[in-house]
Amino acid sequence: MKPYNFKYTLLLLCTIVFVVGCEKDDTPNTMMPEENLDFSGTYTQVDFMGRPGINTVLSADDATKDMHNVSIPSEMAAAFQAPFEARLEAYHDVYANLLGLDPMAVNYETNILGLDAASLTGYLAADVLEVAPNAPTTYFDPGTDNDMDGRILVPDGDEVALTGRKLTDDIIDVSLILLFGGAEGNRFSGQDTDMDGTADLPRLTSDGVGLTATISTTFPYLAAPE
Repeated sequence: MKPYNFKYTLLLLCTIVFVVGCEKDDTPNTMMPEENLDFSGTYTQVDFMGRPGINTVLSADDATKDMHNVSIPSEMAAAFQAPFEARLEAYHDVYANLLGLDPMAVNYETNILGLDAASLTGYLAADVLEVAPNAPTTYFDPGTDNDMDGRILVPDGDEVALTGRKLTDDIIDVSLILLFGGAEGNRFSGQDTDMDGTADLPRLTSDGVGLTATISTTFPYLAAPE
């Protein structure tokens, strides 16, 4: 064989080997080695979010908030009902002072569900979502004006409350209404009582943020990025 023929033959063989090697590297069926996951160790509970915002609003300090986050649900009501109620009443005192009123005269008012301060804070202190198998799943649905009294938020027999949570439920607004809305649901809603165009009462029954996304009806129920 002539030297130059041997040279070209060797070059061709090297090219073939290189191409075959690349094909093997690029094959989509390459099996990755299976990793052995290690789940050993001690896990620590650091947060609880059955009812978003409740712990943040009703905890008087970070220590109370942190303690609530690491508690178990069966012990939450007994441990946190009293401090949560005290915090709720303290909010009303602050608003009374801002309005130039006697704090003793501005207190929590039994809410649209008929719950007094002790009952409501005891209920909310247990930071879990309950399930009602025989009722619609919702954080709060006022229903219709069943008794035709012009007040849709006031219970009249067709409302459903605290039976779970839909992704479209405005949890924060409902919680604020229960805490500050009183028997009519609109006690502190930024009313202009003297009709001068300026709100005379604080707006405590809404965070002013509504749902803007379209929630998917299929798992994982994520909306498109906004």
